[in-house]
Amino acid sequence: MYDIDMESVEMTLDVMKYVLNRITSVSPELGHPKSEEELRALVGETITEEGIGGERAFQLFKDVLIKATVPIDHPRHLAFVPASPTRASIMFDLVTSASSIHGAYWMEGAGGIFCEMEAMKWLVSLTGLPQGAFGVFTSGGTAANLSAMVTARENWRKNPENIGQKGLMITSVGAHSSIKSMAKVIDADVLLVETEDRMSQEDLKEKIDSLSPEQRKRLFAVVATGGTTNAGIIDDLDGVAGICEAENLWFHVDAAYGGGALAADSVRHLFHGIERADSITIDPHKWLFSPYDCGAIIYKNPELAKEAHSQEGSYLEIFKDPGAHGFNPSDYQIQLTRRVRGLPLWFSLAMHGTDKYKSSVEQGISLAQLAGELIKENPNVELVREPSLSCVLFRRKGWTPDDYRNWTYKNHREGFALVTPTKWRTADDFETIARFCFINPDTTKEDVLAILNSMD
Repeated sequence: MYDIDMESVEMTLDVMKYVLNRITSVSPELGHPKSEEELRALVGETITEEGIGGERAFQLFKDVLIKATVPIDHPRHLAFVPASPTRASIMFDLVTSASSIHGAYWMEGAGGIFCEMEAMKWLVSLTGLPQGAFGVFTSGGTAANLSAMVTARENWRKNPENIGQKGLMITSVGAHSSIKSMAKVIDADVLLVETEDRMSQEDLKEKIDSLSPEQRKRLFAVVATGGTTNAGIIDDLDGVAGICEAENLWFHVDAAYGGGALAADSVRHLFHGIERADSITIDPHKWLFSPYDCGAIIYKNPELAKEAHSQEGSYLEIFKDPGAHGFNPSDYQIQLTRRVRGLPLWFSLAMHGTDKYKSSVEQGISLAQLAGELIKENPNVELVREPSLSCVLFRRKGWTPDDYRNWTYKNHREGFALVTPTKWRTADDFETIARFCFINPDTTKEDVLAILNSMD
């Protein structure tokens, strides 16, 4: 398997040719998923005792399997939270993999970790956190949120009275699903502020005041959102921070999606109070144009994270040796083994400069505002609420949930666009509506008009 022969050289050239074609494509084919049975019928058995050969395997990938995927960087992929990695970051993702750097400890990965630290310094500077704040790159927002929750809980359990106690957290209905899921992982209870809109200081105070003495004793953290996934809503971060400080609670801000907007001068004021957080999640693979997978967790006091996450083992003792001293990312989050996933972001930032990042984020915000105006001009549709960050919620007048679903599948099946419905909480129910999320600067006004016109 490790021979360097003509076949491996030719395979390398084929792969590089594919990569070049893919990177330079401005509008890749919008693939469509097939069932497992359909794919198996098309490709047959690929894992065999003798192997099917690199040429055959790669041909199957190019001709069949890649066409059963949806490229996240398609300019008319406006569902969920899409992504649009820069070409520079994609190229350097290849370099990262080819370089085989283990990014857990400085002793093995010093050069790569240094680059990650340079990119992290820029991220931290966007938050306005005080000097000494720092963070590490994770696999995504879920791992980042989990790392923050573990740190918060372990800090709470420094009080001997809390050892062995089941913690309690408060967040809002609009918070990302990973908050509730990761609370299960650490066996903590979650109480929800019943709003999908902006969680205010008053909302949080009312929820805390409603707690029983037993619940109040178990409360250790509040999670606010810096740009909800569904609608781009930013909680009252400054107000929530004030309550957390008064009540001695850990204040975490999940800005996995919205954190990219910290680079945009036009909306930076909406995040006032984030600089008071104890921890912040930002996903560069969402709105900072990095390839999957690249999340980040940032701490006001990184030493608290190190106390919570640093692992012990005889095989790890060497990393504490004076000759191996340096920044060890594995000490600050849940993963020990890790790739240097911040390297593609570093290279793209170094190549293009932060001003281009700012303008690209601003483009997503401008596209959302433009879409809002186009919706107001179209008699068939109407806004559910004003656009927030790069999210736009709107309804097609007279449509049922089935109409939205059929429209989504029709557009996707035809390779035209991927725009999916969502639900929005009304006074006494949930309404099915349509949603845009703009990330890709290559999305155009004509794309938006064409998608709206497809609802006729």
